[in-house]
Amino acid sequence: YNEYKSYLSSTMGRLKDRALIGKEKGPGRKSKRQADPVHLVEEEVKAKKRKKQKKAKKDETPETIVTTAVAETSDGEEGDEPVELEQKGLEELNSLQETLLSKTTGFSDNKSWLKVADGQDDDDDLGVMDDEFAESDQDDDDEGFGNAEEEDDNNDEVEDAEMEEDERKEVAEKHTQRFAFPSEVDLEEEKSGKLLAPSELLERIRGNIATIANFKLLREPGRKRKEYRALLRSDLCQYYEYNEYLMTQLMDMFPYGELLELLDAQESKRPVTIRTNSLKTRRRDLAQTLINRGVNLDPIGKWSKVGLVVYNTSVPLGATPEYLAGHYMLQGASSFVPVMALAPQQDERVLDMCAAPGGKSAYTAALMKNTGMLVSNDASKERTKALTANLHRLGVSNAIVCNYDGTAFPKIMGNFDRVLLDAPCSGSGVVSKDPSVKQSKDELQILQISEVQKKLLLSAIDSCDHTSKSGGIVVYSTCSVLVPENEWVVDYVLKRRDVKLVPLGVDIGKDGFTRINKYRFPKDMALTKRFYPHTHNMDGFYVAKIRKLSNTVKVVKEEEEEEGMDAMGDDDDDVIGECGPDAENSDALMTGGSDSEEDVKKQKSKEKSPKAKSKGKGDKRKKKKRDK
Repeated sequence: YNEYKSYLSSTMGRLKDRALIGKEKGPGRKSKRQADPVHLVEEEVKAKKRKKQKKAKKDETPETIVTTAVAETSDGEEGDEPVELEQKGLEELNSLQETLLSKTTGFSDNKSWLKVADGQDDDDDLGVMDDEFAESDQDDDDEGFGNAEEEDDNNDEVEDAEMEEDERKEVAEKHTQRFAFPSEVDLEEEKSGKLLAPSELLERIRGNIATIANFKLLREPGRKRKEYRALLRSDLCQYYEYNEYLMTQLMDMFPYGELLELLDAQESKRPVTIRTNSLKTRRRDLAQTLINRGVNLDPIGKWSKVGLVVYNTSVPLGATPEYLAGHYMLQGASSFVPVMALAPQQDERVLDMCAAPGGKSAYTAALMKNTGMLVSNDASKERTKALTANLHRLGVSNAIVCNYDGTAFPKIMGNFDRVLLDAPCSGSGVVSKDPSVKQSKDELQILQISEVQKKLLLSAIDSCDHTSKSGGIVVYSTCSVLVPENEWVVDYVLKRRDVKLVPLGVDIGKDGFTRINKYRFPKDMALTKRFYPHTHNMDGFYVAKIRKLSNTVKVVKEEEEEEGMDAMGDDDDDVIGECGPDAENSDALMTGGSDSEEDVKKQKSKEKSPKAKSKGKGDKRKKKKRDK
């Protein structure tokens, strides 16, 4: 009995303390939480305890109350107190149960034995406090704690944001300590010939990239973004040994972090890949044979059924009996894609306009199963020797090898169902094979190559037959990653011929650019595909698939030419009429008409007349205006 009395007294003390906490003066609950996070945690713990207690009160019975009280008063010690209490009788226990149950109503039924030494007044005050606390507790549960939880969530979000900001500042401080923009004196010394160590240069490049990525926070006061870009371009050119034009083109194409990955990937060799010649063997049999010869290889991927990637070999791959018998061809993985996009069918007429050394032509013949007709052309007579040798070795029997200028091909032969143009390019995607590209290809050479590519692609389209039921397809590809050799050329053709871009039908590759810097390309340009060394682990490549709709030649206005990307060089004169292999005179298609002797005489007589002279002056003025 005494133990129960002491327990109840302690309970009353706790209730009194809680009532005083609820009524204490000072800042409100909201401001207190915001001001003191520790107090906030304590309030959360107390709120959870109150909820648990309320839930327990609903489920508790007199027996559970007694057992709980006994367990708390015993403090975990074993003894005979529960047995003695049972012997005292049920009457005292029932009275204790009623006392415990009445604590939420202010203990109004049994105040006589719970009086405090100071008198009845304190007991009454305690009852009032208890009632007030019960009401305030109920209000908290009904109204305040929903808002408190929302406030807690908001506080958590604010704390997370503050932590992120702190981390950001730490990173900023770290980078600012590591990278400082060089002074004017240092820059002048570097221009005069002073060279930095490669490790210092790489560290400065990374620090510069981090600064540009978070420019507002990390830049030095008074420095502009173009100053950091110019320094980064100079450092990249020095570290990777590129000329300024190529580096500017690459910096415009890629984020700087990805640009470093590309440049690093260009410094290492790509894996050796071979293509199985399906005219003579199957990939499974070839792989087993080469493994028995000590070659470690695997399938190139799910996207190709004939490719194998070689990791290491104990025998030279170009001198095995299988190679000499024509069972496989040493060929880059990215060069599979143009032929897969072309998808030649049996009994078709196919033109490979730039065929040497013959890997793509042989793959095309294998897909055609040596049926139909394959014309393998190359402008270099020396290269046709290697082309002929490879076609013989690989067992191709439906090919015709010829040596013509690709730009003049529509005059010679036409009506092809499909045309493949692997155009000559700068080789900026295969720097790992030819590092001299870094310095040898400047802006003028790139623009000259681009002009040749435009003419070749126009000739390829003119050589294609749009009425073919199964074809009418032209595939354009380069081993370059530069935009002037890829998207600009395709966009040039889309404006001058009645063609459209179609999907390649290949699952790999990144989409072509639809915008870069101030230039905007058609949305269909995303149907073209790009391949990079750092993402696909193959040579840099570009592939576009074009469907010819008709022989109509589009007219491009002078304003569109000035605004477009054709300002790289002088464009061909636009022609209105029909263009294709069915035209009577291909010269007329390129110049606007054939000039007979009578036409020449008439033209001379017109030039002598004063009207013609005035017209000629006007044309010259227009030409000067257009050139400007």
